Amino acid sequence: MRFSKILLPTLKEVPAEAETISHKLMLRAGLVRKLVTGVYVYLPLGFKILEKIKKIVRAEMNKIGGQQMMMPAIHPVSLWKESGRWDLFSPVMYRLLDNEGRGNTVLGATHEVIITNLVKREIQSYRQLPQLFYQIQTKFRNELRPRFGLIRCREFTMMDAYSFHSTQKSLDETYSAVYEAHKRIFDRCGLSYKIVEADSGPFGGKVSHEYMVLSDSGEDKILICEACGYAANIEKLATQSNSMTTNKEEKKQLPLKEVETINMKTVEEVARFLKVKSRDLIKTLVYQNQEEKLLVLIRGDDELNEVKLKNYLKSSQWTLADEEVVRNLTNAPCGFAGPVKIEGVKIIADYKIKEMCNAVTGANKENYHLINVNPGRDFTVDEYLDLRTVREGEPCPKCKGKFMLKTGIEIDHIFDLGTTYSQALGANFLDDKGVEKPLIMGCYGIGISRLISTIIEQNCDEKGIIWPFEIAPYKVLIVALNYYDQNVKSVADKLYSEFIDLKVDVLLDDREETPGVKFKDADLIGIPIKIVIGKKGLAEGKVEIQERKTNKTEKVNIEEIKNKILSLILSFNT
Repeated sequence: MRFSKILLPTLKEVPAEAETISHKLMLRAGLVRKLVTGVYVYLPLGFKILEKIKKIVRAEMNKIGGQQMMMPAIHPVSLWKESGRWDLFSPVMYRLLDNEGRGNTVLGATHEVIITNLVKREIQSYRQLPQLFYQIQTKFRNELRPRFGLIRCREFTMMDAYSFHSTQKSLDETYSAVYEAHKRIFDRCGLSYKIVEADSGPFGGKVSHEYMVLSDSGEDKILICEACGYAANIEKLATQSNSMTTNKEEKKQLPLKEVETINMKTVEEVARFLKVKSRDLIKTLVYQNQEEKLLVLIRGDDELNEVKLKNYLKSSQWTLADEEVVRNLTNAPCGFAGPVKIEGVKIIADYKIKEMCNAVTGANKENYHLINVNPGRDFTVDEYLDLRTVREGEPCPKCKGKFMLKTGIEIDHIFDLGTTYSQALGANFLDDKGVEKPLIMGCYGIGISRLISTIIEQNCDEKGIIWPFEIAPYKVLIVALNYYDQNVKSVADKLYSEFIDLKVDVLLDDREETPGVKFKDADLIGIPIKIVIGKKGLAEGKVEIQERKTNKTEKVNIEEIKNKILSLILSFNT
């Protein structure tokens, strides 16, 4: 491709809308342009990179027996409701209205329901199992806060794969094969990543892993053990509280007492005034859905893990109640709510609450708190759960080393779904004894478009992008300085034609621009190998080869340039 013919609108200045380094460079390098918030147009260079990533994904998925297919983006609401997953997914799904105003269909956010419905009709016997299907498809999710360019979008490209099995052993084997295949995909994409235990969230199932790229631009929080390297998403990591024994017997329970705490709503304010520690307070959070209210208790120095809470509730419809709801339920504003003498509402609490003695809570009365509050004596907890977020510095459950907190970008999530979807949708098979059983499923998803941003985050410098060789949009960039000079033009055109014939992805900068502009654009778009052809070098019978990643420069005789480049390409590929 010639630079003069391709739409490659590079920018000198950083667009105001750009937040992360990858977002800035994608816009400046002419890869994408925003249509509306969370929706992007892929320009030719960006689309070419997207296709390179897809090619790698197909190769590795096909290698382990994956069968590529294509499922619809439009889904019937009725099927989602039948699966029991509607309440969990509907908040992020785009509902479509037909000509009569009926919203009976949605744009697909994920395809577990669709593939299970298909397999239900097509597979009846254990002899047809196992099966591994995958697709590369556009997904639609109504993200509340799309940001960071392609990292969090409302429309994005994803590879989602689904496996079906007659036994858990069979699923484990496929899960392991996919696990390794995805590692090869990310290795080929030039990424450094960490595989962490993850929360399955609304997808259901038992076991799941995320592939995380550590980055300051990431939105996921990861805890990594400094000693053994064990890692888990902070949403997933279980606390050790449920194994602790109560120590309330060590302290005498004191009489319940009401104290005035004027305008003191926060844990810090109350603790400071009462001369106690934050850990001595019980935070009372009111959650609600359309029909119910719920009290959630967490220790004052802990943070509620809302993912754990919603997993327990099996619904994403629960939200933190507003001031009016809290006041109607407790007769007090936010900051003064407590569990004592609250009736008709279920109370759940983190395990640490069970251990507390002579604690402080809101008095359900404005400007007042209660001291010497004791679970069991002063209020009853309906269920104790693991609800808190594990913090940096806490012990690792594997080796007792300390956790360090990192941020990461999720590029892949794989799940052992078990029979979550097959049971709900009646997707069964007959085993070797003729007994009908639900299919056992696995689900595996790579954020294809998100990979572009992630790769840039890890492969760039102050000048621009440094593409890993296998996914670079072009392998070779010919920079023809003074292209209007007949000698330069002749050599550049000849080399360009030879590389085209050899099926080498090559881009020729044939623009009538200054050398400074051409060099800056070359560094910005990040092609791995650069050939610089200028009048001065040609006068000596030489051209210059530069490697973008290492900045290594070498002058080569014109007649040797083709073989030198082919040798360099071979070295990149091995």
